[in-house]
Amino acid sequence: MHLIDRAETGERAGTGVDGADPDGAAAWSAAEPDEACKEPSATALAEPDPLPLSKRKLAEILVDIAEDPARERVSVADLLLAMQDRAFGALMLIFAMPNALPTPPGTSAILGAPLVFLAAQLMLGRKPWLPKVIANRSMTRTDFATMIGKVAPWITRAEKLLRPRLVVVARPPAEYLIGALCLLMAIILVLPIPLGNMLPAFSICLFSLGLLERDGVWILVGAATSVASVVLVSGVLFALFKGALFVFSNAFL
Repeated sequence: MHLIDRAETGERAGTGVDGADPDGAAAWSAAEPDEACKEPSATALAEPDPLPLSKRKLAEILVDIAEDPARERVSVADLLLAMQDRAFGALMLIFAMPNALPTPPGTSAILGAPLVFLAAQLMLGRKPWLPKVIANRSMTRTDFATMIGKVAPWITRAEKLLRPRLVVVARPPAEYLIGALCLLMAIILVLPIPLGNMLPAFSICLFSLGLLERDGVWILVGAATSVASVVLVSGVLFALFKGALFVFSNAFL
């Protein structure tokens, strides 16, 4: 009696007693999670797309590079590739920031050379490029992470103050003038002039941050700082020249 009831129930359900009915099999396969059913779950489980590089903060990009376990070393070429269209501002900031702080003698000569190349290309309106002797320079990821750990908080604070303002000052042709000022600051930075590295490097940092976020206010502040740098360096050179004349006159006259 129970078997008959089950058979009748199976026939009404379209599956049959032994599950061999073709129509029942078709109905069961339609209820399985086929491709049509998998799409919603895949969409629900999919991770959100990462922000475009142009909308990511510089500090975030640098921290990601520093925390990438697949890298053993980080080269200048890696940074150039990672920054893409923001390479000018990002790389100039990376090379200038250590010089804006008290550093061992000779640091400005090493880090100033890439700044000269980048600033000259910015002035000429060309894409960022560095010779292999500079692009292939690298450091271990651990050392890079240590350096980024020190500068990233400062970059983050600065980026919170940046926003697109006076954009005309941060785009060509004004950008070419910025490149010329950065080139002048980079040349001063490379020269062994007492007190001649911190203020020019700070000026390049301001220019770089302004270029990164198209903030004309920071660029104008950088221009004022560059003028102050020229005045300071000129005063130092004048004092050295007068001192040399005094020594020469007393020694030989």
